[in-house]
Amino acid sequence: MKRVAIARGASWEARVSTGAMCARIFERHNETIRVRNPNIGVAKLARIIEATLRLGNRRGFHATSLRDLSKASGVSMGALYSYFDSKAALLSMILGEFMPTVTSILVDVSPEVRSDARRHLAWLIDTHVRLSEAMLPWFVFAFMEAKAFPRAERHIAVETEAQTEGIFADVIRRGVKDGVFAVSDADLAATLIKPLLQDWYLKRGKYRNRGTSIEAYVAAVTEMLAMGLGIQERAQTRVLAS
Repeated sequence: MKRVAIARGASWEARVSTGAMCARIFERHNETIRVRNPNIGVAKLARIIEATLRLGNRRGFHATSLRDLSKASGVSMGALYSYFDSKAALLSMILGEFMPTVTSILVDVSPEVRSDARRHLAWLIDTHVRLSEAMLPWFVFAFMEAKAFPRAERHIAVETEAQTEGIFADVIRRGVKDGVFAVSDADLAATLIKPLLQDWYLKRGKYRNRGTSIEAYVAAVTEMLAMGLGIQERAQTRVLAS
């Protein structure tokens, strides 16, 4: 599969728009997609993928047929086969773009932010939550369907989750080395952070009903982790426990 470079330093908001994502998918798979006009091809592919995510999140990708997808997208069955030859190929297209895009954005941090572990961790939290807000259908689809993915795609999902946790763990380890964090297991700490990030996009109704803004959520998670990882707070806990 051909890889398509994602411009570093560009606004990630522009990089995760449906149009940009589908343009990269179209370019990456141009040897198998039988539509030659990129303007027509990308626009129709966007309709197909938006319908796939919508139906997948509503009834499950496994339960969605290509005929269902044709009806929901307004793209004929024959035209669907111009883009892919099976649902597995379509799934590979979606995951092959979504997961590397998220990872590439999380590692695309400025040297100034990277130099301070506390600031870097806060940046990661803010960026991940806002990414999941901007790409909500993609995030929900990847999470909810992961267990039903074929083996190859399930492996991609597992590896991507491990990469995301690894990014957080690396920052925590650096913070421990620099004396700003105090945890004994950076990998476990990173694993425990993941559910806090997932809660925002998996339980949107709960936070909407409470009137919790994305800014308030990011601030609360950042504050909670600062308390859990900070040396001063851990030292106070040891004193109280002694």
